[in-house]
Amino acid sequence: MSEIKRVLFINSICGVGSTGRIIAGIMDRLKAHGVDSLCCYGRFSAPASLNTYRIGSDTDVYIHGIKSRITDRHGLYSKAVTKKLIKKIEEYDPELIHVHNVHGYYLNYKLLFEYLKSSGRRVIWTLHDCWSFTGHCTHFQYVSCDKWKSGCDHCPQLRQYPASYLMDGSDKNYRLKKSLFTGFNNMKLVTPSNYLKDRVGESFLKEYETVVIPTGIDREVFSPTDTSDIRKRYSLEGKKVILGVANPWRERKGLNDFIKLASITDEDTAIVMIGLKEKQKKLLPANIIGIVKTDSVKEMAGWYSLADVFMNLTYEDTFPTTNIEALSCGTPVITYDAGGSSESLNDDVGVVVKTGDVSASYEAFGKIIAANGTKYSREACMKRAGDYRAEDRFEEYIKVYGI
Repeated sequence: MSEIKRVLFINSICGVGSTGRIIAGIMDRLKAHGVDSLCCYGRFSAPASLNTYRIGSDTDVYIHGIKSRITDRHGLYSKAVTKKLIKKIEEYDPELIHVHNVHGYYLNYKLLFEYLKSSGRRVIWTLHDCWSFTGHCTHFQYVSCDKWKSGCDHCPQLRQYPASYLMDGSDKNYRLKKSLFTGFNNMKLVTPSNYLKDRVGESFLKEYETVVIPTGIDREVFSPTDTSDIRKRYSLEGKKVILGVANPWRERKGLNDFIKLASITDEDTAIVMIGLKEKQKKLLPANIIGIVKTDSVKEMAGWYSLADVFMNLTYEDTFPTTNIEALSCGTPVITYDAGGSSESLNDDVGVVVKTGDVSASYEAFGKIIAANGTKYSREACMKRAGDYRAEDRFEEYIKVYGI
């Protein structure tokens, strides 16, 4: 394998959000290994400390989004800025290109992948969802759709991201992606969960070697912390607390299931939901404390530490890091058996229940409370979270690169 001196990243965001932080972490590790890197991103801003290139502008993203909502040809606009991106790649001349999310209204994936295939450069593609092998959606488990295995059409999720309100292009999108994304001689895939790896193995991307590298977390940030102030502010003294976190909250993230849960909990138990919109908060029953999204990781660590149980009632997810964040703060997890949500748990730190079974979720909560730390202990949870240190995950990517 030839020596790698330069790595170029392509993603919708850089340095922020889950995928953006992964890239920033890998770039930091590359620097420690004496390798230069450049992140080409399409949305929001990026840390000044990183070597970055903005693909297009906010106006371009807006126009791309509007056209996509009409035609359902998401990812097929932004031609001019994609041509500039290709020119930038040629100028930077990387030995390796690491692609993450190419959806997000910021580039033309047809132009990009035609170039990548013809360039002969090594490509690593980290898939964070299922968009790469469907005709429209990023997830399909909620609607139990398996059209993606043979060919999409008449998509049942047109109004879901990337939403289309007039046309259904799922058939054309599927066939185009299949022709563009297959046939690479020098591409390897990475997924954050075995669940997604298995789906890839059933899709037209099955020809590629696929490596699982779970998403890691900063264990110095997410660690047990003092919660007395939060308990006082929200009158939670003497209460058992069930915590739920999502962004955004929707039916498929368990919004209605938490409302059902509130109807069967006892008066000594409080439910806290973080990430709600103001209008959603107004619809909640009295025994649910609704909180809007917080960007404070310190505040989140406090809530994770305060909760007796973190409950994840999602109907679809690739590999939720919220589960690991809770474990890292010493809190056991209850989750539906959906997507890759259960993969971070073992019998000592959480309970997996059938998707949609709210009663079983509440029974699992009672089981954990009754154990009183003899099982599902803070120490066991933190030990499990130690398997998902972000630094270790970044080094796994360095090994995949061959550095």
